[in-house]
Amino acid sequence: MKRRNDYRARQHPAYWAFLVHRCSGLALGLFLPLHFWALGRAMQGVAGLDSFLRFVDQPLFQFAEWGLVVLLALHMMGGVRLLLIEFGDWSGLRKNWIAAACGFGLLAGLAYALALMG
Repeated sequence: MKRRNDYRARQHPAYWAFLVHRCSGLALGLFLPLHFWALGRAMQGVAGLDSFLRFVDQPLFQFAEWGLVVLLALHMMGGVRLLLIEFGDWSGLRKNWIAAACGFGLLAGLAYALALMG
């Protein structure tokens, strides 16, 4: 039987923080095999790594790197938020921690984008 307040619970900021934290963790987990493959290219020698670096020096990959930085920052701050809620008496500040986590993720993405342009 479906509960009557399921829709309202999904509108709560904590639900969206949960969803962002889980989705960013899943995306980062899916990225890891590709990252290890790229590191394996470096073990093949300079020529293999240089060809890979030329391939990824395209705007699409730079945008993907920016997305990766944002995902890492959001996932990290979501984890910090959960630790603070779990081990501290922060019950009144939960929405503030969600806003801080999102703000930090966006700030990290902006800083990385500015570094790419410079």
